Amino acid sequence: MVKRIWIISEFYYPEDTATGYYLTKIAEGLAKMFSVHAICSYPMENSTIRNIPYTDVYNGVVIYRCFAPTFNKNVLFFRILRLLSVSLSIFWKSLLKIARGDVVLVVTNPPSLPFITRIVCWLHGAKSVLLIHDVYPDVLIASGMIREQSFLSRFLRSLNRRLYESVNHIIVIGRDMCLLVKSHLRDRHPEVEYIPHWADVESIVPMPRLENPLLQQLHLIDKFVFQYSGNIGRTHDIKSIVAAAQQLLGYEDIHFLFIGDGAKRQWLETSVRTSHLRNITILPPQPRENLLTTLNACDVAMISFVKGMKGVSVPSRMYNIFAAGKPIIALTDPLSELGMVINEKQVGWVVPQGDIEALVKAILAIRKRADLNIFSARAESAVSKSYQYSQVLEKYYSLMSRFVIE
Repeated sequence: MVKRIWIISEFYYPEDTATGYYLTKIAEGLAKMFSVHAICSYPMENSTIRNIPYTDVYNGVVIYRCFAPTFNKNVLFFRILRLLSVSLSIFWKSLLKIARGDVVLVVTNPPSLPFITRIVCWLHGAKSVLLIHDVYPDVLIASGMIREQSFLSRFLRSLNRRLYESVNHIIVIGRDMCLLVKSHLRDRHPEVEYIPHWADVESIVPMPRLENPLLQQLHLIDKFVFQYSGNIGRTHDIKSIVAAAQQLLGYEDIHFLFIGDGAKRQWLETSVRTSHLRNITILPPQPRENLLTTLNACDVAMISFVKGMKGVSVPSRMYNIFAAGKPIIALTDPLSELGMVINEKQVGWVVPQGDIEALVKAILAIRKRADLNIFSARAESAVSKSYQYSQVLEKYYSLMSRFVIE
C-alpha cells in the first residue's frame, strides 16, 4: 500500500494568506517525491479565483475543498462560528479520506483543526505531524482575550499539552517557539523540530525607490517612509506606532504607511481621523502578486507585537521584507525569533514594546542614516544564506521520508 501525505489547513490555494501560501508550497514541494493530498476549506469571497471545483488537482497535489461559510473574520462571534463550521467540515472529509499508514501534516490555524485531525489519525492509525504557527492559549492571553490564571486558560493549556504529547512529531517556525512548546511538555514527548519559513525570492526582489508606482501614486517619493504591512490584529502593537506618529507630526519628511486589515484596523482609522494624523496613510490588504511593489514602497519596514508574544508566533512577512532588501524596526522582545534574527543578521533595530519615546528616538536616528544600503545588502544576504525555499523544503523531505518509509 502506498502511503500518502495529507496536508490539513483551513487555507490553501488559491487563498493568498500567509498560511495558504506556505502550506500550498510545502505540499507542492513534497508532491515531487510523494503522493500528496490536501484537505482545506473552500476559498472565501475575497479569493482572486472564482468557481473553482471542490475536488481538484493542482501542481501534483490532489485537493479536497470543504464547505465553509463566509463571515467577517474581524468580528469575534462570526470568526468562532466559521472556525467551528470549517472544523466540522474538514473533520468529516478527513474521516472519509485518510487511511491507515498515511502521514498527516496539520497546522494550528484554526486552533481546533489539530484536535479533530488527531482524532481522525487515532481512528485510522495514521501518523500525525503538527506544524505550530501559533501557540495556544498563549496567543489568546497576549491578545487580552483571556486571563492567564483563568480556568479557561488552564484548561486550554492542559488540552494543548495532551495534543502535543500525542502527535508523532512537532514542527515550530521559531527558536523561541521551540523553547516555549517544550516548556509546556512533560518528560516524555515527541521531537520538536525548528523549521523556519522562507522568502518568496522568485516574486520579490529589491526595486529602485524612484521607480515604485505605489510611492508615486501616494505622492511619497520625497518622504522617508516607514511601512507596516500585514495583519493589523489583536497581537500587534499598533498604538505605539500611532503615538510615535503623533509626536512626529512636525517632521514633514517622515511618513507612515499601513497596508492590511484586522481587528485593530477600525481603531487605527478612527485614531488617524480624530487626531488629524496627516503623516499616516492606510491602504487595504493587497493581493500577493502585488508584494513586489508594496514591500518596496518604503525605506524601512515595521513589525510590532504586544508584550507576551515571545515564542507565541513568528511573523512570516519578515522573510519577504528581507527579500525586498528592506531593514526592519521591530517592537518585540529581543529574545523572540524576530528580535534574534534582526540582531544576529544586523538587519534592523529592536525597540521595547510600548516604549514610545524609544521608538521616536529610533525613527529620528534612522531617518538621518546614510548607510541604509548596508542594511539592505545584509537583508538580501540573510535570505540567500538562511531562508531559501529549497533549504526549507529539504528539511520537510527528510522529515516525511522517515515516516513514509517506516
